[in-house]
Amino acid sequence: MGAVGAVGAVGAVGVGRGLDWVSGGRGILWGMSGRGSVGLSAGTLDSVGRASGKLAAAAVAAMDEQFAWFGRMPADQRASVLLVAQNGVAGFTAWLRDPREALRMTTDTFRGAPRDLSRWISLRQTVEMVRVSLQVFEDMVPDLAADEAERAVLSEAVLRYGREVAFASAMSYASAAEARGAWDARLEALVVDGIVRGDAEESLLSRAAALGWDPAAEATVLVGNPPSDDQPTVVYEVRSRAARASRPVLLGVQGSRLVVVLAGPTTDPVDREALVRMASAFGAGPVVAGPTMTSIAEAHRSSSDALSGLRAVVAWPDAPRPVRSADLLPERALAGDPEAEWQLIDRVARPLEEAGGALQETVEAYLAAGGVLESCARQLFVHPNTVRYRLRKATDVTGHNANDPRDALVLRVALAVGRLSRARGLW
Repeated sequence: MGAVGAVGAVGAVGVGRGLDWVSGGRGILWGMSGRGSVGLSAGTLDSVGRASGKLAAAAVAAMDEQFAWFGRMPADQRASVLLVAQNGVAGFTAWLRDPREALRMTTDTFRGAPRDLSRWISLRQTVEMVRVSLQVFEDMVPDLAADEAERAVLSEAVLRYGREVAFASAMSYASAAEARGAWDARLEALVVDGIVRGDAEESLLSRAAALGWDPAAEATVLVGNPPSDDQPTVVYEVRSRAARASRPVLLGVQGSRLVVVLAGPTTDPVDREALVRMASAFGAGPVVAGPTMTSIAEAHRSSSDALSGLRAVVAWPDAPRPVRSADLLPERALAGDPEAEWQLIDRVARPLEEAGGALQETVEAYLAAGGVLESCARQLFVHPNTVRYRLRKATDVTGHNANDPRDALVLRVALAVGRLSRARGLW
């Protein structure tokens, strides 16, 4: 019912001229309500009813002549358009007999349209069909009148009935759009929930594709507090900022947390700005971004890390907003996240050990000495320049500088986690 139901949303385009006419003082049809068909004989009404097939066929023929795309439609879809046009003429005849039946008849006309017709006809094409149909009716219906007085009545009747069609079908289209929006919202919530729970890749991809998500797009999950308890407000805040960043998003509110899946890269400075913009859509409190995955099929890993970071970020009061889950590895490890422990070993402890050259021993001694270079050198019985050289090399190996307080914490926790894992036989 989408495109066909949309007729009313645009029907006023074809009848705008008539609205001016009806309201311009002629007033013949305004007196019809509640009193039957003033000014039309029974013979004229019967003529209009018998001409329904002819009028509908003429409208379809005009569409075929003016629009190349109409001729390419399958035969069954063209027949469906003819059926809708016939129903419209029948509704017009019933309305002439009793104007109080207008709304019901026009609504029934569009409700009877085949549901799959909207797959073949876009909203813009529907506008064109309405315009042509009304033009055909304006040209042919007045000729069915018995005299000039009835001709004037029929001319204004076509225009006013077009207005009735506009209002009735506008409501039909709005209801269909609202239903589709509600369905999309439920489907989007299912996709986000599936990402959080780590659902099977096939079902996740099919649902995301139904929402128009590019399966090849990179995906990053952000979690935090929603900006409001009002669902429409949350949706507006997130989507407006995503539009400014020119990024597709999926979102879901799960209890007291907001989960947003952002499409596209986030590594370059310009791309990282998209994360900052999206963070402003969240409510007060920390916002954690998981790692950027190559596709939405792997987004559950980003979600898992982001949620782990959200649970542990309270241990870092000065964390930036948003903060990457990888920057919260020490806090996540202290909170008991085994994935964070493994990442600390894999990124810090193991590279230091494999690098050799007493790098691990030097880093441990430097941290134990409170970052005092001379004390570390005396403890290791080496020159201070040797300590400096080893610390620079350790920074190159791990990406963390022992002279930086935050990096020093990462190194300390990583080395401690490595010793514990080795003692348990896990490494």
